[in-house]
Amino acid sequence: MSQDKTRVVLAHGAWADGSSWRKVIERLDREGIEAVAAALPLTSLADDMAALDRTLERIEGPVVLAGHAYAGAVIGATRAANVAALVYVAALAPDEGETVADVFYRGKTHEQAPQLAPDRHGWIWLPHEAFAAAFAQHASPQEAAVLAAIQRPIAAACIGEAVGRPLWRDRPAWFLIANEDRMIDPATQRFMANRMHAQIRAHDVDHTPGVSAPDVVANLILEAVHAVSPR
Repeated sequence: MSQDKTRVVLAHGAWADGSSWRKVIERLDREGIEAVAAALPLTSLADDMAALDRTLERIEGPVVLAGHAYAGAVIGATRAANVAALVYVAALAPDEGETVADVFYRGKTHEQAPQLAPDRHGWIWLPHEAFAAAFAQHASPQEAAVLAAIQRPIAAACIGEAVGRPLWRDRPAWFLIANEDRMIDPATQRFMANRMHAQIRAHDVDHTPGVSAPDVVANLILEAVHAVSPR
């Protein structure tokens, strides 16, 4: 295994798991890029950071680290030395001292966005119908049904922890703005992407383009890989 070859680590967001990256992984594999999907417990931001760091420890050589939605906060929180670049996919990117909730609720709420509240155990679930209406409205009905069936709730604790200095202040970053996102306001995405001085690519995709528009996501990750790989 070459230690010079750039690899990709993918972090899933709330209400999802590593399988949400399946189509992207397949496309990266066809280009000869090895990818690993980190399994985040979604129990607290600190727990998710620790899980991501354990995954990164297993990777030799430089890594392009991609995060979807909530996982934008997680990839920004790592200090792993082997991370060469960050890719944000319709993601949240809190700055130092901010919480996930601060940026998630910064913009306007789409009329079809679900109402979110923790249950009596402190877990936030996405209503079944929200997967087809807001989470991945461009996905097929079958894909939306699978996303709903395998959803993993996120603990309310995840969105209330303030972050430290984010890694995007010290590494190059790319940002896919989802123009038709019904979960995270596209204007908020652009605000975050601009302040991190990311390479911005905006597309008319929904909140979960890894499922509904995997070529767009894979191409952005490949752009980052090619930019940081040794010539």
